[in-house]
Amino acid sequence: MPTFQIESTCQGLVGGVDEVGRGPWAGPVVAAAAVFLDPASLSPFLVEGIQDSKKLPKAKREAIFESLLALKDFHYGIGSASVEEIDQLNILKATFLAMERAVKTLPQTPTTLLIDGKHIPSFEGIQTHPLIGGDGISLSIAAASIIAKVTRDKMMEALAKTYPVYGWETNAGYGTAQHQTALKIHGITPHHRRSFAPIRALVA
Repeated sequence: MPTFQIESTCQGLVGGVDEVGRGPWAGPVVAAAAVFLDPASLSPFLVEGIQDSKKLPKAKREAIFESLLALKDFHYGIGSASVEEIDQLNILKATFLAMERAVKTLPQTPTTLLIDGKHIPSFEGIQTHPLIGGDGISLSIAAASIIAKVTRDKMMEALAKTYPVYGWETNAGYGTAQHQTALKIHGITPHHRRSFAPIRALVA
C-alpha cells in the first residue's frame, strides 16, 4: 500500500510522477506530477484510497481524483505527448516529454522527484529517483497515476464521440477485440499510432 515513507527520507519539496497510455494503439500518452504540501492533513479516505490507479474501480478512481483536485495543500501538473510526437520520437521519448511537460506546469518546482519506472528523464536542478512499481509504494506517485489515468480516460471518451466504432470510451485505445474488429472494417484514424506494429501493418 502506498505511503509517504520514501518521501519522508527526501529533502525539500517532493513530487511524484507517473504516466499512463504507453501501450494503447491510439491516443496520446499522458503524465502527471503530484506534490503534497502537507501530507498530515490528508483525510483517511485519501490515505486509504490512493493507490495504483489500475487497481481502483473507475467510480472510486474518479472520486479520489475530484478529492485530490479540491485539496488546498496539493499541487499537480499534467502533460501529454501527441500521437504525432509518439510516432516521431518513439513511445519512450514521448513519455519523457509528457513527464517534462507535467513537471513544468507545477506552480512550484520540486527539489526531488520520485518517478515510476526504471528508465526516467532527467530534470535540470531537480534530484530524480526511479522507483519500479512506484505507484504501489509512494503516495505521491500513486496520486499522479490517478490524475494521469482519469485525465487520459476523459480524453479517450471525448474522442470516442467522434469515432464511436472503436470503443475508446471503454478500452482507452488498447488493442481489444472490439478495437481490432473496428480497425479491420473501418481502418485507422488520425489518432492511431502508425509507428506501432499492429497499426503499421494495417497501413502497409
